[in-house]
Amino acid sequence: MRCVISGHMHVVAVLALDGVVGFELTIPCQVFGTTPGYEVRVCAERSVRATAHGQEFFRVSSRYTFKDAQDADTLVVPGIEPGKEPSRAVLKLLRDAAARGARIASVCTGAFVLAYAGLLNGRKATTHWIVADDLAKTFPEVTVDPSVLFVDEGQILTSAGVAAGLDLCLHMVRLDYGAAVAATTARGIVMPPQRPGGQAQFIEHVEPAADTNDLAPVLQWMQSNMDNPLTIADIAARATMSTRYLSRRFRAQTGTTPLRWLLDRRLQRARELLETTGIPVDRVAQSCGFGSPETLRHHFAKHVGTTPRDYRAAFQASREITSRSAGTTALDSVNR
Repeated sequence: MRCVISGHMHVVAVLALDGVVGFELTIPCQVFGTTPGYEVRVCAERSVRATAHGQEFFRVSSRYTFKDAQDADTLVVPGIEPGKEPSRAVLKLLRDAAARGARIASVCTGAFVLAYAGLLNGRKATTHWIVADDLAKTFPEVTVDPSVLFVDEGQILTSAGVAAGLDLCLHMVRLDYGAAVAATTARGIVMPPQRPGGQAQFIEHVEPAADTNDLAPVLQWMQSNMDNPLTIADIAARATMSTRYLSRRFRAQTGTTPLRWLLDRRLQRARELLETTGIPVDRVAQSCGFGSPETLRHHFAKHVGTTPRDYRAAFQASREITSRSAGTTALDSVNR
């Protein structure tokens, strides 16, 4: 979890570059704008074209300029035409932001902008699968993974095409304020609380009524029984499939493996319990199916980057700030 300074609104600057994809421009506004603790600024050099599939649909102008992004805690670059090199002003803004330690994220082809600024050199990144080869060929210093929803490299984050920007923005909310706050935001925008970044971009969507191999009942059973030490054989038996066929169907419908899906749900549940209850860590481990606090600590260190106890302590401090920010926002609304 990122450190959120007491009494400080986390400023998110969304860069509206010429030719910006209209939907991607609004994604960070919707996610961060509906989450207490953030101030969102759409920053543009001038009136710019908002597009979809290269076609202009409307123009965007804002009261915020690039100067207003110079003190932002997070900068988000939505997608533009991938072969268009950004202006020197954009490149300088991003490089200066990186130098002062700001978090920088891209949505879809916004990764090309970050690459032009040199911010992806030596890093792993993703973009829309259609242009992933172009990104890799144009910028050989970047390790491009076209198969995932988003990549978190710490200070620099990139997401795949269009809707994957929602997953990335919710991921950043989760880092800043915890899983419970992110889940509340997700419910507000009618999104799943968490689709892990490593999930595949390509997921086969099957109508349950037309497919007797739909996994929805099995997923519900796994979620309800996550406190038990489930094995791949247990899950296959419940689904009345062979383990090989289960794995193939699971990846087709969820984009990941059965055990990785289960681990992600266990981690999500553990984070929620650490955030919202005072249950001891050993009981959290047992109720989420980790068996022992040592196993829980191992997975937290690997996937969350901290210990369960430190996560709980950091979230409690963050929750106090969020509550104060929400109160200030409500008061401002009354005074306007």
